[in-house]
Amino acid sequence: MNRTPKLCEALSQTEDWISDLMHRLGWHDRSKACAALLGTLHVLRDSLPRDEAVYVAAPMPALLRGLYYEGWHPEAPIPAKTRSSFLERIEMAVHRDPGIDCEQVARAVFELLAAWLPAAELEDAKAATPAALRGFWPS
Repeated sequence: MNRTPKLCEALSQTEDWISDLMHRLGWHDRSKACAALLGTLHVLRDSLPRDEAVYVAAPMPALLRGLYYEGWHPEAPIPAKTRSSFLERIEMAVHRDPGIDCEQVARAVFELLAAWLPAAELEDAKAATPAALRGFWPS
């Protein structure tokens, strides 16, 4: 069976998400955008209940979904309990780059998810997000 079309589709869809995030942030550095996207997704994933973390990943492109799950230990997540700990984990993911506003990154990634997730899943994700982090979701 030839898997090349599926791989090409997964790459293309992941590129669409990254391009969308770059546009939202006004960035031109794709590697920085990838680090910001994955860092934010990982800390969000770890902050959600296990089932909700899985549901958030379901509509992602296959490649991005695989990266989202990379390193995940659902039996022992390390959730960000506060807004500042959430932003600190994003800061670590982007290698403490002083040119990156981690709050802007968080808002842009949450906006990206809001744009790409099905409406019902989006509402469930918002409801499952810890109260300290809900302000990152667009209204």
